[in-house]
Amino acid sequence: MGMLQPSAQMDPSILLVGGELCQRVAATLHASGWQVWHLRRRPSAAPGVLGIQADLSAPHTLRGVLPQVSHILFAPSPDQRTAACYQATYPAGLQNLLAALPCRQDLQRVLLVGSTVVWPEAGIESAASWVDERTPTLANEFRSHALLMAEAWLQQHLPQQAVTLRLGGIYGPGRTRLLDSLRHQRLLAPEGPGHWSNRIHIEDAAAACVHLLQITQPQPCYIGTDGNPAEKAAFYDQLADLLRVPRPARTPMPPTGKRLSNARLLESGWRPRWPDAVAAYRALLQV
Repeated sequence: MGMLQPSAQMDPSILLVGGELCQRVAATLHASGWQVWHLRRRPSAAPGVLGIQADLSAPHTLRGVLPQVSHILFAPSPDQRTAACYQATYPAGLQNLLAALPCRQDLQRVLLVGSTVVWPEAGIESAASWVDERTPTLANEFRSHALLMAEAWLQQHLPQQAVTLRLGGIYGPGRTRLLDSLRHQRLLAPEGPGHWSNRIHIEDAAAACVHLLQITQPQPCYIGTDGNPAEKAAFYDQLADLLRVPRPARTPMPPTGKRLSNARLLESGWRPRWPDAVAAYRALLQV
């Protein structure tokens, strides 16, 4: 696929909304000559990036502070894992942001970073099946409900510009919760079929965002994972071996996961640097 060309009226410019993922995207786009603004509740300084302090859930903080841009990356992180916080961050926050823009006329792309939580856990009968972008979603809990509401609203109001990237579990430097759980033997490995781990390195997630912000004629939705779903128990065993700690005990559990396909993202021209999570963790741990 080709790359999206900026309009004749303005140079490529982007408003980033979110944390670490946006910081990585900012560095790449700034180096490519883009004008970059980064909106956060607590802005942090970065070379060549213009910080904006505002709160998606407080519309008055957005008024008069947003630039006119050609692109938006919407990848916020809710403060708390509650229904109210997810609603305020995703469907309401997205609407507040776009309502406060000085002009939508030059918008070429709005990339919403969502989550693969919008697909339910696999049942025993479908444990070996693959999930792709055509698989029906299910708003069966507050996170999936809020994310699907935001996606639907964006597609309804900006159908030509809207793209969603549903990410699997992000890992990378500084993200140590899984490793800490293994080190301190706080983790049980699920026994039985239907237990899958779908992951994506933070570098690859950022590269996928940069890619989808620029390609021409994108699909409305993509799955962002490394394309190699792992059985959780075997994956945990491999990480424990890297850490040189005891492998976690196993216990029977209902299915916890699904096998996610990244074929559509690969077909668009993106390639992960880290298609093997175990190899990536080995590099992170330098073992």
